[in-house]
Amino acid sequence: MKYWLHRILSRFFLSGCSDYNSLEVRRACRSKAQARLAFEQNSLPYAKGRTFINPYSAFKFYKKHSFPLVIKPNVGGFSRGAYFPIKNKAQLLRASIGVKKWWPNSIIEEYLLGKNYRVVMTKFGIMSVLRRYPPFVVGDGVQTLSELIDTENNLRQQMQLAPVTQPIPKNSAIKRHLKQQAMSFSTIPAASKKVYLHYNISLKLGSSIEVIDKTKLSESNKQDLAKILNFFDANILGIDVICKKGIETDFKAQPCIFLELNSRPFLKMHDNPRYGKAQNLEFFYDKLNQLEVTEHEKY
Repeated sequence: MKYWLHRILSRFFLSGCSDYNSLEVRRACRSKAQARLAFEQNSLPYAKGRTFINPYSAFKFYKKHSFPLVIKPNVGGFSRGAYFPIKNKAQLLRASIGVKKWWPNSIIEEYLLGKNYRVVMTKFGIMSVLRRYPPFVVGDGVQTLSELIDTENNLRQQMQLAPVTQPIPKNSAIKRHLKQQAMSFSTIPAASKKVYLHYNISLKLGSSIEVIDKTKLSESNKQDLAKILNFFDANILGIDVICKKGIETDFKAQPCIFLELNSRPFLKMHDNPRYGKAQNLEFFYDKLNQLEVTEHEKY
């Protein structure tokens, strides 16, 4: 049964993800609840939250912590099934029910509006740091949002960013998000105005990534990231963190929350970014590919 569960999850949820950790490590940091415990034990800032099955428990959490909040599956990745920022009871009800189609056990936690990063930490050092953006376009005072999306998609095609950085779709999800901002595809935004087309950082919705110069991280932040890797005795971890000021500033010197861990990080998005200069990561790939990792087929 576990063999087939692993095959299904690998096929539909982890396709293209790396596999450089042992089964023990993968099991130790699989869920967001496990990650939150690790952050707490290492004195790192993290989003206060809880797991829940019954949506009523999510409302109990709201009464204690108020809005904004985020709800997501306890197990998963690529922002699948995540709802944020939740700002009212109606959104909370929809999210606490809708999240169940992804995983029966769910997470509700505090939400911080800030800069979203993915750090890939390896036993050979920091491999890569990315900042992740929801899909957006920048107005020029002439083109409609529909035309701006076409322009951005054409540029992405010229840069050969597919299949990782995907075209921005003109689907119902983006249409609804624009409507919430009193806009539509025919709106002409002012010059230099950045318009976010959705709140979710999802590659399928056309989110984009920027390479951050990892040498700009403070020594304190580097040590904190290494602590998490060593805590699990992992070969590699994708560490998600939101910072109010930026990852170059010490984590403890700003509003900041560590979100989750990925024992099988999706490395392809680090090779060909939309913004910033692509990195040469061959050193890390060579080292990682030399590792002997067993029990790939087990979950």
